[in-house]
Amino acid sequence: MPGLSDLMLEGSRVQGHRPAPRAVVDPAVWNFTVGKIAEGHWTLLGLWGEAAAVHMALLDEDAGETAVVSLDCPDGRYPSVAQRHPPALRLERAARDLFGLTPRGLPDMRPWLDHGRWAESDPASQPYDFLPAEGEGLHQVAVGPVHAGIIEPGHFRFTVSGETVVRLEQRFGYAHKGVESLMAGAALTQAARLAGRVSGDSTVAYAFAFARAAEAALGVEPPERAQWLRALMAELERLANHFGDFGAVRNDAAFPLLHAHAAVLRERVLRAADACFGHRFMRDRIVPGGVASDMAAGSTDMLHGLVADLRQRFPKLVELYDKTASLQDRTVGTGIVKPPLARQYGAGGFVGRASGRPFDARRTVGYPPYDALRFDVPVLDRGDVDARVWIRIREAEQSMSLVEQILRGMPGGPIAADLPSRAGEGMALVEGFRGDVLAWIRIGGDGKVARCHLRDPSWFQWPLVEAAVEGNIVADFPLCNKSFNCSYSGHDL
Repeated sequence: MPGLSDLMLEGSRVQGHRPAPRAVVDPAVWNFTVGKIAEGHWTLLGLWGEAAAVHMALLDEDAGETAVVSLDCPDGRYPSVAQRHPPALRLERAARDLFGLTPRGLPDMRPWLDHGRWAESDPASQPYDFLPAEGEGLHQVAVGPVHAGIIEPGHFRFTVSGETVVRLEQRFGYAHKGVESLMAGAALTQAARLAGRVSGDSTVAYAFAFARAAEAALGVEPPERAQWLRALMAELERLANHFGDFGAVRNDAAFPLLHAHAAVLRERVLRAADACFGHRFMRDRIVPGGVASDMAAGSTDMLHGLVADLRQRFPKLVELYDKTASLQDRTVGTGIVKPPLARQYGAGGFVGRASGRPFDARRTVGYPPYDALRFDVPVLDRGDVDARVWIRIREAEQSMSLVEQILRGMPGGPIAADLPSRAGEGMALVEGFRGDVLAWIRIGGDGKVARCHLRDPSWFQWPLVEAAVEGNIVADFPLCNKSFNCSYSGHDL
């Protein structure tokens, strides 16, 4: 079977696109590529548009290679990917709303981000028609977009038979911020700040991905110490979020004791991050070229002490979860995502690894300093709430080990490199706590952002929530949903 490098020979190679190649192809090669994705040979990493072109990022998991294929759309139309590969559906609907690109053969022509409030909206498309479900005794339950807690907005339309969910359909876009439009024409420093605000709990991962994409576009290698500091921030962010999720899943299973104790661990990590880097979430600390500031004095000893304390406290919480039968009854066998579906959607992070997909961008694609660090990628194949919990547990343990390795191996030297003012294109894939964050950027000759696309792992995980909830009772939806903990803001851009 031809590889991604062979595919690049079928199109016009774009010079200056790093590190992965990009080629502009004709409709025949585009359709050939879609066929290979649909057959499972390659994984769709992302799909995005601009005024007169559409792009796909691809991954060959066996070879660990990535590439981008582009198709010019002078008439604003292109062959639909979703017609043969359903994971592209929401991406194509979003690109249609944002750029007016019409996929020929798109199975669902409803708007995705546009809620009828945009100037170009077609009044005839309102109201939004949810998919029908027929059967005796079925009724619908509407939840959101405003929820009981302080959480992001999203609408969930349940079709229910008694207490059993027959269908769940989501509608998002309420947290759309126009990030990509705001980035166009922005200086790299301002665009980096915007990237770090796409999804607040993943601010490090987004800033990391954006910085690596910009550096690739400009042909710049950040200093070694900056690379290690970035990894340290990424692992602290992973720890804080995994601890928070570990407790939040228990809270939705009516076990607030574990929630409270896990919240203490999360708070310990956030306070340590604040002491080390001057911000609890380490926002704006990763910048193109390196990092904005070094660790504060005494950070190494403090973080070693933090990890030692976490190693004492966390196993006791895990044991309590594992030995509480009422919790196991709620989580084991609930909200199952079957491995073939996880592979089809290219689900990353703990969602994919709980359903047998071992992909981790730190290893499969790889970037420094993880090539110099030792860590395992935990994988299970049960695909239920319990499996997603255990993947978080094992990843938290790996992150504690990584923090210690990073502190022991931290090199000296500068923390930032100068950036030239020149044109270029770059792409990067960085492993956030939810999964792989994709960043693609085109920089103009003036050194400003001409086009940037950021893809949250939730784009490929939210549809799996719909599949996981089907056949479960309505009361288990919060538990299933929290076990995914997808981002609304990152998804809505």
